[in-house]
Amino acid sequence: MRLLVLGELAECDSSFPFHTDVVSDWSPVHEAAIHGRLLSLRNLISQVNGMTTDWHTPLFNACVSGSLDCVNLLLQHGASPHPESDLASPIHEAAKRGHAECIESLAAHGGNIDHNISHLGTPLYLACENQQIACVRKLLESGAGVNQGKGLDSPLHAVARVSSEELACLLMDFGADTCAKNAEGKRPMELVPPESPLTQLFLEREGASPLPKPKP
Repeated sequence: MRLLVLGELAECDSSFPFHTDVVSDWSPVHEAAIHGRLLSLRNLISQVNGMTTDWHTPLFNACVSGSLDCVNLLLQHGASPHPESDLASPIHEAAKRGHAECIESLAAHGGNIDHNISHLGTPLYLACENQQIACVRKLLESGAGVNQGKGLDSPLHAVARVSSEELACLLMDFGADTCAKNAEGKRPMELVPPESPLTQLFLEREGASPLPKPKP
C-alpha cells in the first residue's frame, strides 16, 4: 500500500523525491534485500536503483547478505552492477564476504571484475586479503587480472601477508608474478611471516634451492 501511495504522489508531483535515484533514508527495498526477503523484494522492485544517503543500493545490500535470489532478481529488473560511488561497490562487497555466486551473477550482467577502488583495490585483491578462496577462484576463472591489486600491491602480496599457501598456489597457477615489487620495493616472498612454510613454496616456484629442513 505504501508503495502505491508513493507512486500516486510521484505521478501528481514531478518534484516528488521518489523520481530521483537517491532515497533519503533506508527504504523497505534495502531492508528486504539485506534480509533475503524475495517476496517483499518483488513488491518493491520499482526502487531497484534507489540509494540511501551513504550510497547503498538494494543490490549492494543483497551482496552483503549473499542472497543470490535477490541479486538475480534485482539484476533482471534493471539494477546496475556498476556502483555510483566507490564507497559501496556490490562486487567488492561480495568478494570481501565470500559470496562467489553473487560475483558470478554480477559478472554475467556486465559487472567489472577488475574494478579498482583506490582504498580497496580490485575485487580479487580484497578477496585475497580476506582469504575468500571460493571468490578468488571464481574471479580468476572469470578472467580477473591476477596481478591487479591495490596500487603496486598485487594480490600475491596480500596473500603473502596472511600466509595462505592455498591462495598462493592458486594465484601462481594463474600466472601471478612472484617478483612483482610493491611501493616499498618488496616482493611477495619478503612479506611472508617468519617461520611460515609459504617461504619454501616461493623458493620452489622461483627456482631457488629449497631451504634445508630444521633438525629435530
